[in-house]
Amino acid sequence: MSWFSSLKAKFAPSQEVKEEEIQKVLQSYCLPNSENLLKDRISQLNLQGQILQLTINTHPSEAEQLQQIHDELADALEKCGIQELNLHVIQQKTGQATSGGCGSQQHGEAGHSCSSKPKAEASNLPPVVDASGKAAQAETDPNNPPIQKAAPQQRDVPKHPRIQHVILVSSGKGGVGKSTTTVNLALGLQKLGLKVGVLDADIYGPSIPTMLGNAGQTPLIENEHFVPLEAYGMPVLSIGHLTGDNNTPVAWRGPKATGALMQLFNQTLWPDLDVLMIDMPPGTGDIQLTLAQRIPVSGAVIVTTPQNVALLDATKGIELFNRVQIPVLGVVENMSTHICSNCGFEEQIFGQGGGDQLAEQYNIPLLGRLPLNAKIRENADKGEPSVVANDEAADSYLQIANQLLQYIQKLPKADKDQNRIF
Repeated sequence: MSWFSSLKAKFAPSQEVKEEEIQKVLQSYCLPNSENLLKDRISQLNLQGQILQLTINTHPSEAEQLQQIHDELADALEKCGIQELNLHVIQQKTGQATSGGCGSQQHGEAGHSCSSKPKAEASNLPPVVDASGKAAQAETDPNNPPIQKAAPQQRDVPKHPRIQHVILVSSGKGGVGKSTTTVNLALGLQKLGLKVGVLDADIYGPSIPTMLGNAGQTPLIENEHFVPLEAYGMPVLSIGHLTGDNNTPVAWRGPKATGALMQLFNQTLWPDLDVLMIDMPPGTGDIQLTLAQRIPVSGAVIVTTPQNVALLDATKGIELFNRVQIPVLGVVENMSTHICSNCGFEEQIFGQGGGDQLAEQYNIPLLGRLPLNAKIRENADKGEPSVVANDEAADSYLQIANQLLQYIQKLPKADKDQNRIF
């Protein structure tokens, strides 16, 4: 794997972009007034279409050259098909570190000059951003503190033009059957007459492809947009469809994972949908906050098991949704009871009353209870969820879907833009 490939994001760039030429520019460019190569300072690179995003490490003494670096790179990369360069700068506290010099061969290449070149005209490219914030701190008047931009609120997020409602299926912890519940509720809502899609937002543990029987398939790309895959008549997309197999780990830090999620939501050709069900990762981290601030969410469903440990984590999830103004439509108590297949004895293995307790505590409805049944797991592993296989749990899922539908119908609907032609 090349130096460029190891840094580049895993999304197809525009065909008009010349990747080899971009790599040459970045490898041979030397920082102004020094012998340091830019490639030794790049910590992250993201190429999306004709937009290149670079994160570089700099030193305080180089602050005055940041705009020059941006402008020179923008000029050189424009010849490679890059229409927009976003330069993200992280300022190091230590002094300049030595690195490989810029030889005469690099100096001689077109567009790779280390010399200063003033801009002939004003550029419409985005300015350089200093992520360290030190420059801003130095100019801050203590008597007139700068205005802090408030975090985006859910009410300010514009609606998706083709999706009426986005419903999150969430849990505070893993292993409570959240993904299984997501696919079965989606199929149940579809049986009740809604147009339903599924987005797998569990970036680090995508299981939706296996449960819906299309693992190993990859989506087509049209005009730099994903075409969702089909499963039982529903459009479906997961990060698992992009990795190509079930063995590749998604070892991404938070910003890259949330960026991938936003691409799956915004850069997918979703058809007109009544509901998009999003299978959430466990916890209350970056992805949950990104969804709350950048995706128009109509409501959330909490999946829990009756035991105290699961309830404690589910409580945190509800508290998060309350703080970011996402209504919780109800609670689903999974693995509520187990009936022995040999003798018929019923036992509450994980305790009982947990779902009722959570619903009463937060004044939200208990949508229903699901049994601990081996057939649910077996059918999900085969890619035939309970609602499709019509097993013993199918009726329970359909009853919960019917309860959920009643609350969805009470949600405010977004007016469709009559000026849109598609």
